[in-house]
Amino acid sequence: MRSLLIAGLACALAAPAALARAIPNPNQTHAPGNESPQTPIAQAGYSTAVNYQLQCAGCHLGDGVGSKANDVPRMKDFVGNFLKVDGGRQFLVRVPGMAQSALNDAQLADLLNWLMREDGMAGKSVPAHYQPYTAEEISATRHDTLLNLPGTRAELIAKMRAQGIKIEDGMDY
Repeated sequence: MRSLLIAGLACALAAPAALARAIPNPNQTHAPGNESPQTPIAQAGYSTAVNYQLQCAGCHLGDGVGSKANDVPRMKDFVGNFLKVDGGRQFLVRVPGMAQSALNDAQLADLLNWLMREDGMAGKSVPAHYQPYTAEEISATRHDTLLNLPGTRAELIAKMRAQGIKIEDGMDY
């Protein structure tokens, strides 16, 4: 064991200095085309569909089907059911992916409203008397930290079942 350690150290010391450099040169200039700092997402002016791709699709996938294997529920044709139970509307704002997203309050309201369109992710799961989210509502709700995501979600799913809503979120609870 000791001889392996000594041999490893000898190899590391024998490597050319150019290959062993781990700390970047502080005087190094930006690559061409990369001279200006990146614009924050909240200021970039992307469309709502692009914001979905940047903030949600990594887990819920581009079409909202989620992934049971990764414990990510389906939004497609289901997410609107949360608006049918007490606490569900706030839950959608408070889930970490929403509440902690890089979007500002108005963008987050737009994203939620985009998801709730009948021709959007929610499909026919949206209640008939849907009231669109506002930036003010998002601002008042998103900072109320959701401490028990699975427990809160399970309570809302139980409320949906009690109303006779078929649970088709891909999670098989």
